[in-house]
Amino acid sequence: MKLLIINHSCTIPVVQQFYAEVERQTGWEITIVVPSNWQDEYNRVRTVERWKDFTGQLISLPVWKSGSIPLHIYRSLFFNLLRDLAPDFIYVHQEPYALVTLQIYLANYLTIRKSIGFFTWQNIFKNYPVPFRQMERWILKHTDVMFPGSHSAEAVMRKKGFTGQSVLLPSGVDPAIYYPREQQSRPDEILIGYVGRIVEQKGLKTLLLALGEIAHLPWRFVLIGSGEFEPEFDQIARSLNLSDRIEKHGFVPFTETPNYLSELDILVLPSETRSNWKEQFGRVIIEAMACGTAVVGSDSGEIPYLIQATQGGVVFPEGDAIALARSLERLILEPELRVSLAETGRNSVHQNYTNALLAHRFAEAIKNQVEFDPKSQRSGVQSFPSP
Repeated sequence: MKLLIINHSCTIPVVQQFYAEVERQTGWEITIVVPSNWQDEYNRVRTVERWKDFTGQLISLPVWKSGSIPLHIYRSLFFNLLRDLAPDFIYVHQEPYALVTLQIYLANYLTIRKSIGFFTWQNIFKNYPVPFRQMERWILKHTDVMFPGSHSAEAVMRKKGFTGQSVLLPSGVDPAIYYPREQQSRPDEILIGYVGRIVEQKGLKTLLLALGEIAHLPWRFVLIGSGEFEPEFDQIARSLNLSDRIEKHGFVPFTETPNYLSELDILVLPSETRSNWKEQFGRVIIEAMACGTAVVGSDSGEIPYLIQATQGGVVFPEGDAIALARSLERLILEPELRVSLAETGRNSVHQNYTNALLAHRFAEAIKNQVEFDPKSQRSGVQSFPSP
């Protein structure tokens, strides 16, 4: 079996880990195409590097509109590449309205016409302007397998007219990277933390107001990440006299993030829905749980469903600083509950959200599609053991 992946996120080596796991389980020939000049959210051009366990081809090609997820497009027609690689399945890890999705779908349609699928996080129904609305409809019509990251994303695509096969593919973690470390000895303080982009819609103002409500309790707050909301965050913290109880670490490489998550007693994800955005998944939730940390999350987007499914935390109404303060106070004052939530959440992540389990689900969907696709000239595709 030959699998072709188009995924700009694979310019981050650890993202390739998922496909390395697919390789390990199946023995398939996997080729990943990535931009050679991708500019990340910090305006840095990423150097394309291979994940240590990925053995397939890693092809880097230049793109126009580098850094724009919906608008970037490769400086290649892909005709010759598709004919040379002759993949059995093409997976485009992009939204169906993105230009690069249309680029790959058209190249496939005009050349080899193999089974193809896309990924989506869309959890808000949007009517995109011309020509993106027409592009999306055409993509949905010519998709063999869709991989939504959440049930709400699947519902949006169904509402937009997709009637084909859908396979849920949320984010996963590698337990060999995300696991509890031994906590450092410290005074009798509870470490509360946030990891992610420092932007307004992440609810950090609400979080600061909540911390102000429980200033009498023994806690310290750890902030990991960077973003445009930082100056306002600092101003609000000063006005609430909280600055001396806040540790700011800025951007932290993924290899170091598990160390911080393990050190925390409570992770908070206080995201707040906007007209054009709501939390799509909350990957840091399962990362924190895998590291043995209890979670407090708002009810924005997928967060409450994820916390309910894992039973590894508590949910509060988004934007409600008092409710968030009460949730934090409860976990600070009830260490047994905090430990119980952390243990339950970690067990659930191991049972439902590991890369091994999700890679098996992904590969099974592709195998079944290729095996029964009348367009495919291959037959008798071999199965493979469960992880």
